Amino acid sequence: MNLQRPNADEATQTFNRSKSVVPGSGLCSRCIDGCRGNCEVFKASFRGREVIYPGPFGDVTAGGDKDYPVDYSHLNIQGYALGAKGLPEGVEAGPDTATFPSVDTETEYGWDIKVKMKVPIFTGALGSTEIARKNWEHFAIGAAISGVTIVCGENVCGIDPQLERNPQGKVVKAPDMDRRIELYKRFHSGYGEILVQMNVEDTRLGVAEYLRKKHNLETIELKWGQGAKCIGGEIKVKKLERALELKKRGYIVTPDPTVHAIQEAFKDGAIKEFERHSRLGFVSEESFLAEVKRLRDLGFKRITLKTGAYSMRELAMAIKYASLAKIDLLTIDGAPGGTGMSPWRMMEEWGIPTFYLQALAYEFCEKLTKKGMRVPDIAIAGGFSSEDHIFKVLSMGAPYAKAVCMGRALMIPGMVGKNIDGWIKSNDLPRSVSAFGSTPQEIFVCYEELVDKYGKEMENIPLGAIGIYSFSQKIKVGLQQLMAGSRNFRLNTISRKDVMALTEEAAKISGIPYVMKAYREEAEAILEG
Repeated sequence: MNLQRPNADEATQTFNRSKSVVPGSGLCSRCIDGCRGNCEVFKASFRGREVIYPGPFGDVTAGGDKDYPVDYSHLNIQGYALGAKGLPEGVEAGPDTATFPSVDTETEYGWDIKVKMKVPIFTGALGSTEIARKNWEHFAIGAAISGVTIVCGENVCGIDPQLERNPQGKVVKAPDMDRRIELYKRFHSGYGEILVQMNVEDTRLGVAEYLRKKHNLETIELKWGQGAKCIGGEIKVKKLERALELKKRGYIVTPDPTVHAIQEAFKDGAIKEFERHSRLGFVSEESFLAEVKRLRDLGFKRITLKTGAYSMRELAMAIKYASLAKIDLLTIDGAPGGTGMSPWRMMEEWGIPTFYLQALAYEFCEKLTKKGMRVPDIAIAGGFSSEDHIFKVLSMGAPYAKAVCMGRALMIPGMVGKNIDGWIKSNDLPRSVSAFGSTPQEIFVCYEELVDKYGKEMENIPLGAIGIYSFSQKIKVGLQQLMAGSRNFRLNTISRKDVMALTEEAAKISGIPYVMKAYREEAEAILEG
């Protein structure tokens, strides 16, 4: 395992002075009176709670870097020299028909009314964070032209400076939510959808009612948590007036902006920011089923659920309750994950890691299926970034897993494309980009492909969106190649036999055959025949 240093990390902009570090505490083995820093204990000695989060907050994405005993690198994909599953009906398998470009990467999810996606990926929740707000144009249009779903996260209405509420405290106008939905819908072409998450505060604000009345949205997502943290989502606020406003709207704001000493510390400059937190949810079977019914009665055609890296008990609750409620998609988010808005030590040390969580999810789905219950379509989230990750998740979770939810991996291309636009305009392209040219047409390999499709509308497609589209095409082609090598020409033909465990521990956890046992019976039959 990689050396873990719990008292210093680039994410929190801290480091150890000494090369010798105590493994458990992360403290330097020799701590000197007079040290000039900059471990977490040093920095927390004068900045306190600020050191909890990766920084600079709102300008970075951050993912936990704890090296777990077993992860998806402990699986390898099987390759075969014969066969071709999933070719179109009537097509005979052969070298001229079973080619990798003919692999179909489309997926779909939903209990009755299905949503199709061109590739089996969709965004993590892009909610009230500053990263999501200032990059939404790139993220939303990029997802729409890529034919995948985008998740608009929690609290978007609640933190909108222009939010208007009626005397009962319910939202009647939310311009930022309007902007987000309209941008995606403008370029939506029948694949994927925009769905909005809802937490405790969103429910109290009447967000679901607003979404149905104003935008006629068909899908809404309930949220129990996420892989990066077990507490409610947070943002940081730089102004006292804004902190007071959010507290008045019903949010938890820390430190409390109504306290005189806190206000004075802010005026002094010691306190530079406030945190806005959401409340913890409380789940029961009765209340969950009642809420799903309420949302369906409002007119939502699909209800999805996002849950995090909670204990085995909560995972069982999520799968069973989702089955009883006929949930259209259950997204299970494993540790560590994170987009940079979670407490750093929580990201590192909280929750069940994704590999273990998916293994448990498959086990529970099988148990319910054997009892005659239909389980919902499953998506897995928690640290994925490439096409081999997608194949392994779909294989390990077959036939229940339909897609992979990506957080940072789908955000980064949007930010890269946006920054390339700025670098071009300021004549400041880095060599990593200028090696391919100096114009969007030269730099983006998919640019002319999109010109052919969108024509004059290209002037309304930002380069960040083209970045996401380019990334989605890399995922598609890479997945086609892996699938062809395993002789799967449709996603729904991928099975658990198409991966093998490289360690006996991974095999024991996942139930995937150990490499020295996988296909052994078939091999022995050939040798003995």
